[in-house]
Amino acid sequence: MRKVFSRPKVLKPVPFHYCPGCGHSILHRLVAEVIEEMDLQDRAIGVPPAGCAVLAYNYFDVDMGEAPHGRGAALATGVKRVLPDRLVFTYQGDGDVAAIGTAETIHAANRGEKITVIFVNNAVYGMTGGQMAPTSIIGQVTTTSPRGRDPSREGFPVNFTELLAQIRGTAFAARSSVHDPAQILKTKRIIRKAFEIQMKGLGFSVVEVLSPCPTNWKMTPVQAMKWVKEEMTRHFPLGIFKEPGVVKGAD
Repeated sequence: MRKVFSRPKVLKPVPFHYCPGCGHSILHRLVAEVIEEMDLQDRAIGVPPAGCAVLAYNYFDVDMGEAPHGRGAALATGVKRVLPDRLVFTYQGDGDVAAIGTAETIHAANRGEKITVIFVNNAVYGMTGGQMAPTSIIGQVTTTSPRGRDPSREGFPVNFTELLAQIRGTAFAARSSVHDPAQILKTKRIIRKAFEIQMKGLGFSVVEVLSPCPTNWKMTPVQAMKWVKEEMTRHFPLGIFKEPGVVKGAD
């Protein structure tokens, strides 16, 4: 019997520590598959965050450099400037990118740094107990918004990828999801496009991925996937917002 599907060689043969139903496991595989298919394993350098994916260096069989909380884009900038022929990507959560890392991410985009930010949006602070994040949606119950997020009290969720798309140094900005097989395949194609744009030296690229967090949402994995599809995508529409030469709206 011919084997047609196997673990990417860019993923180490170790079990993930993520909760059942977490989207990080899916997204790790997609990033690994793209690196392998582009034959960039020996030239890829990843920058994990502070957050649920802090141990990503245990899973990706590529060079990795851990960044302090929110400073992923700053560390990636230094690595890419010293080693411009490498594929340099950050792998960050919504709190890491859109809260403590807001300045680093926006100014890396503004400078047109030739790096790729993989932005995992699960609308909550996952590792630290489920507090409200910049991306928590209106009405969402978290440990720090027990009555649901109220815009008059906590402000609105931040559509960070649309914001980055408006910056002139950004070459590519897109949002996808991992809530069903069709979206998983689309996410893989978008990640590859972002990496290709980086390797062509066209500028900053960001891929936001909507991802479930069953543990902190107090849902089953199936319920969490449904919530991403039916609730998160209403606040965070999927699509390519910017690519070289053209600015687009959401799908």
